[in-house]
Amino acid sequence: MPASSARLGFGLAAVGRPAYITTDRDADLGDPVDRSIPALRGRAHLLLDEAWGLGIRYIDVARSYGLAEEFLGGWLAAHPGRRSGIVIGSKWGYAYVGGWKMDAAVHERKEHSAAMFDRQWPETLAALGSAPDFFLIHSVTPDSPALADIEVLQRVRRLRAEGVRVGLSTSGPHQADVIRAAMRLDDSPFTVVQSTWNLRESSAGAALVEAHDAGWTVVVKEALANGELASAVPGGALASAASGVAPDLFALGAALSQPFADIVLSGATTLAHLRRGVEARALEVDRSVLAELATDPSDYWRRRSERPWR
Repeated sequence: MPASSARLGFGLAAVGRPAYITTDRDADLGDPVDRSIPALRGRAHLLLDEAWGLGIRYIDVARSYGLAEEFLGGWLAAHPGRRSGIVIGSKWGYAYVGGWKMDAAVHERKEHSAAMFDRQWPETLAALGSAPDFFLIHSVTPDSPALADIEVLQRVRRLRAEGVRVGLSTSGPHQADVIRAAMRLDDSPFTVVQSTWNLRESSAGAALVEAHDAGWTVVVKEALANGELASAVPGGALASAASGVAPDLFALGAALSQPFADIVLSGATTLAHLRRGVEARALEVDRSVLAELATDPSDYWRRRSERPWR
């Protein structure tokens, strides 16, 4: 079993709901009219079986990932002996409101309040059939009230006392500021962070090193930039930097080589994607190459926000 599989996680964001912002979904999932709940449940279970067989032991879900928690909970119920062998990370603070429609006007709704926690924690327990190992505030940004909300912090501290590791995921051009603000809290309850780091957006790297050095578990998301780094224009900067290595393996390898990266997520939608991820090996990338490939964080996140739900 490849050593890299122990550090690779599998995220169900792209298969827990019919529409998402990753590229090539029609090629990967087929006609949108065929993305029924039974069809995606079956796909999720096949992928979870494959992930288990490949040695992947971290599974990432969230309340806002459609029925991802329910799909995972059903798979665990069918394989009860596997629960003790995996680590589950889930997230609260967003609700899925897309109604299983491809053309929904709004797919997710954000709310970082104590009331939202009180609603979503029982929903997570019911969907999974047991408590997740990690429970994160989903996509904290500088304008989120979560890190200053006494009631929210009371809730997550209580959860920590019950044995669940609490943390936060980050997004947007100021991820590093959020990570450091969470670390500076008096009696900070957080020991897990899930952040975007990839060859296009590496600005959180120094803060993630600090979190890792402080004993936090660091989960890297979007290592392929929602599919943008899965291919490269011949003769372009990415192809030149990869120097004969396939772009997807180069991007994943760069993430795996980071000193802070405990887990690197794969957002696979096909068995081939999942198997491909396990082929990746850590690849040291020179800082000058990282600088050449990186884009301005504000531009990166603006373009990401403009991605259509497919």
